Amino acid sequence: MLLLDLTHTSHTPANTGIQRQARGVFHALSRLTTTAPICLDPFANAWRPLDAVELRYALGNGTVGRSRGAQWTLSQKLRGWGGRLTGRTPALPAASALVCPEIFSPTVARNLVPLFNHCTGPRVAFYFDSIPLTHPEFTPAKTVARFPFYLQELLQFDGIAANSQTTAEILLGYWGWLGVRDCPPVTVVPLGVDVPGAPPPPAPASALPQILCVSSIEGRKNHLALLGAAETLWAAGLHFELRLVGMPRPETASAALAEIARLRAAGRPLRFDGIVTDHALEAAWAACSFSVYPSEIEGFGLPIIESLARGKPCVCAASGATGELVPGGGCLGVQPADAPAFAAALRSLLTDEPLRLRLSDEARRRPVPTWEGCARHLLDWMYQLPRRAA
Repeated sequence: MLLLDLTHTSHTPANTGIQRQARGVFHALSRLTTTAPICLDPFANAWRPLDAVELRYALGNGTVGRSRGAQWTLSQKLRGWGGRLTGRTPALPAASALVCPEIFSPTVARNLVPLFNHCTGPRVAFYFDSIPLTHPEFTPAKTVARFPFYLQELLQFDGIAANSQTTAEILLGYWGWLGVRDCPPVTVVPLGVDVPGAPPPPAPASALPQILCVSSIEGRKNHLALLGAAETLWAAGLHFELRLVGMPRPETASAALAEIARLRAAGRPLRFDGIVTDHALEAAWAACSFSVYPSEIEGFGLPIIESLARGKPCVCAASGATGELVPGGGCLGVQPADAPAFAAALRSLLTDEPLRLRLSDEARRRPVPTWEGCARHLLDWMYQLPRRAA
């Protein structure tokens, strides 16, 4: 039995990158091995299996989340308090392994040792990025303050699954800088993508070619460079619509959100959808000519392979973790990731049809990484790990 810690994902309708990864890994592991999703119940002060409501959230219940925060219902709180008083909180099943596919909270971290002791086999955590460490200016202050402790807590695991070579190298470099001599093994487990089924019915034809950007709106995602590039091209007389899909995060993206409002008020063909359902997102992928992912600071860059999986070329930064995705076809790498460079790349795809068709063909031919492949890689690696002292 493999335990899967979904404490946060089972209590949020949000479907940002980490939740997409946690849900994708959950679906895949459940098909490959006996998997028990669990959570730390702060009201019961105990680990327990998910209830029916939590399981629907963990699987993805189709709702649109407006917040990344965890939500606990009154009935869950009362049941947790009751279990704490009576000692009747549901027990965990016997377990041979543990996987933590989310960024865990300080409360979860304080309760890891009992969970580790419950497992007879390997304990593995996913690692997403080092942005709070390397670029604190793009990160909420609470996350920056918490992050060094989180990196220390990861040392308790038997192994760490990083999502890119860039991510793995920065983590190992940080531990080396601290002088840690006994680091857990770190491997790169590339993320997967939900392979689309039948495409949605075609939307009414637009008079303008559409460029799609799927990304939360936050400082590190580099939307200001993208908006500056689009404005340059609009001012030069190019005709296209830029469509933005993603959760706004004003704490680090107030300048980008203000520029979005200014451009829309000026009558530019800029569409900002915010958060949308998966069905609406599929329709947006189907309607676009190509996509752009302007972020220059990433742990992986999931929207890039989501674009390629749908046969849509993607313009992205050619450095760091996203640069690792450029080889293989379908991508147009940009370096440096600034407004002039993005303007040149977008102009090329808007005006050079042979180039766009070639990249579209490369995207369609490129092997699609799946969550099942991600899970198989994880299982093959983790069961070879020696057990470390908790």
